[in-house]
Amino acid sequence: MLFSISLVSAQQGRGQGKISGRVVDSNTGQSIDHASIGLLNQDNKEINGTTSNEKGEFSMDHIASGTYKVAVFYAGYKNKTTADVQLGDNNAVVTLGDIQLINGETAIEGVTIVGKKSVVENKVDKIVFNAANDVTSQNGAAIDVLRKVPQVTVDADGNVELQGNANIRFLINGKPSSIFGNSLADALASIPANQIKSIEVVSSPGAKYDAQGTGGIINIVLKDNKVRGINGSVNATGGTLFETGSLNLNYKNNNFSMNAFFSGNAQLKAKTPFSQDRTSRDAASNTSTHLLQDGYTDFERHGYRTGLGFDWNLTKTSSLSGSLSFNSFSNKSTGLINQQQYITDHTTSDVTSIIGSRTSDNQSSVRSVDGSLSFRKTFAKEGQELTADYVFSYGSPKTSYLQTQSLLGAAGPYNGISGSNPGTDNSHNISVDYVHPLNDNVTFEMGLKTVQQHITNATDVHVLNTSSGQYETDPLQSYHLNYDMGVYAAYFSSKLNLLNWLDVRAGLRYEYTTLKIDFPNTNIPSYGLLVPSFILSHKFDSGETVKLSYTRRLERPEYTELNPFLNFSDPHNITTGNPALKPEIGDNMELGYTKNLANGGNISLSLVERINSQDLKQITTFYPTFTANGTEYTNVSVTARDNIGKEYNSGGIVSLSFPFFQNKLNLRSNIMVFHRYIVSHIYVGNLDMGMRYRANLNLNYQFPKNFVLEVFGNYNSAAKNIQGKNPQSITYTIAGRKEFWNKKASLGFTITNPFNKYIKQVTTVSTGDYESYSVRELPYRSFGISFSYKFGKMDFKKEKDISNEYLNGPGSGG
Repeated sequence: MLFSISLVSAQQGRGQGKISGRVVDSNTGQSIDHASIGLLNQDNKEINGTTSNEKGEFSMDHIASGTYKVAVFYAGYKNKTTADVQLGDNNAVVTLGDIQLINGETAIEGVTIVGKKSVVENKVDKIVFNAANDVTSQNGAAIDVLRKVPQVTVDADGNVELQGNANIRFLINGKPSSIFGNSLADALASIPANQIKSIEVVSSPGAKYDAQGTGGIINIVLKDNKVRGINGSVNATGGTLFETGSLNLNYKNNNFSMNAFFSGNAQLKAKTPFSQDRTSRDAASNTSTHLLQDGYTDFERHGYRTGLGFDWNLTKTSSLSGSLSFNSFSNKSTGLINQQQYITDHTTSDVTSIIGSRTSDNQSSVRSVDGSLSFRKTFAKEGQELTADYVFSYGSPKTSYLQTQSLLGAAGPYNGISGSNPGTDNSHNISVDYVHPLNDNVTFEMGLKTVQQHITNATDVHVLNTSSGQYETDPLQSYHLNYDMGVYAAYFSSKLNLLNWLDVRAGLRYEYTTLKIDFPNTNIPSYGLLVPSFILSHKFDSGETVKLSYTRRLERPEYTELNPFLNFSDPHNITTGNPALKPEIGDNMELGYTKNLANGGNISLSLVERINSQDLKQITTFYPTFTANGTEYTNVSVTARDNIGKEYNSGGIVSLSFPFFQNKLNLRSNIMVFHRYIVSHIYVGNLDMGMRYRANLNLNYQFPKNFVLEVFGNYNSAAKNIQGKNPQSITYTIAGRKEFWNKKASLGFTITNPFNKYIKQVTTVSTGDYESYSVRELPYRSFGISFSYKFGKMDFKKEKDISNEYLNGPGSGG
């Protein structure tokens, strides 16, 4: 693959100053090469950076006049920040001489990383999981990293929940993308873990954030590199179940930086055994039907992503950044199911049997082009800032199926149906934000935003003509759908400190949503919603923080939930969308306590209450006879989402992170316990959903000679749903990584569930006239190896919050 990168050099705002020096070991006096050097302004923000050469020497030039600090970081040594360095017309060149770094550990072999940011940072408004600092997070995909993130639950199928709520707003580098609307599991499986710098979990978003997502926001921050020059990395993973590969290139001069990437992934074809035992009753005809299904599906997934991004400092006070990416994901599932159906007439005691088989072929894909352009302007007053952003996404999702049913011993099928469901999902986001600090204790922020989304859908259904053996168009089941949504939002928020003790972040957002759909007999009214939010917090000198937060959120139904496309891949178990869905509204409250330890560990405790109105739930309805646009089907269950009432979700969360033996051994654990209660006037009435549990444990040990071994285990309890019960899952992984070639290369391995080929998933559904017991054995055992190589100038620091990293501070609590 070739990248053609046009590099632009910006000359505005360049000074004539120069700072140079040498990095050495304080004990031996030997030079330290590849140390990371950061130039910090008076706000402790990085404005330039480089690395030391083979002699430990470094130099940064074209620096404007002013006062700066130089921060130095190298793995295994304590970070160091110099005193103020003054550059001016009479002092344009400064030589710092030797900067001595203190070795963080006296050891003959290997080093221990000291002073780096914690893997988990508990901040007032979010939790940051620094995947780049978690050695074995570099294998797999984004979905694997999410399993380690506090307050996040991922089941064996890749379904994600935040504090027990699956309605999450996913972002990439703070930007929305249509790739998440069609298949979240495919999208998360397509982002290689080694491209992720951090994952930010925002369970109580402020007024600046879009109100979408009652569960909260998960922002996936991809890696970048701010060192001048050209650098990059190559990563590859091969295994029995998953394969990934990626290439990253970075370029930076004084005012301009650019990056390019390509990544591909594959989930190899694997067999998933399946069985269902279902009993249904029809009171009108006094009959019951017993359906037995037994068979398998073969599932596989493929995808790739590629793109470019740039940052351009136009002047000292203005910058422009942008990105453009192309994404392509697809999955395919083929299966053979043996069917036995027994219909009992309880009036006559007659039993009719239908024995045969069903074949299926399901395919789903999405391609999208995502782009963004952002302008940032700062002013003379510290903290005053104006930003304008434009984000667009053009997606092309498509779903298709083909299924046939045959009687035992028959020469050909007696029934067949195929459906194709191509569409488009295009969106445009325009926003303007302004920050104005009144003084050191009070800051105001305000902004405007609009989101315009246009969805088209074309459904073509063909039915088998058993006489001719040909599939013919069924005009009654084929249709076209257009869906338009407009969101118009404004917000105002403030940050202030009361009595030099209480930090207050409060805001109010208003969103007005217009909806239009041309599906017959469907009209969705426009609506407006006020979204208040606040966070009250106090940080103690001992490193402890206490906070109380509240936010209102809403969940607008996604494309796949609204699309009334009937998926007949299993004609006895039909899935569809509901274009009449209303948005779910969530009121989320959290009382939290965090303590950041001096050795880099932390403790976090939270009590959470989430109340969802117009709660969206998946509902299965049984029909003895189901008519779809003139075609009649018998013994059918139809599954779709609906607004069922209110859900109360109450619980507690404990997150722990402790280093031992001078950071050689690190332990992290997350435990969540939630109780759910539903108040509904339809389907089930009031219902106690019981308790749900989730726990994981992560242990890693740093051996000599740059070898790390990790063990990770995760448990999700079974959970009662509105009509039955979802399965539990237990997964465990052993992983290791060895760095070599001066830490430029690494070789790793991953072993997942080595003693169990399948995860057995039992799902039950029970209504007044319908009971189902399904068993699915999900292939999960896998073995894999990975290789990573970095080239060019390397850097280990983060662009933002760099002052905390260089000042040897523990994870920030604020």
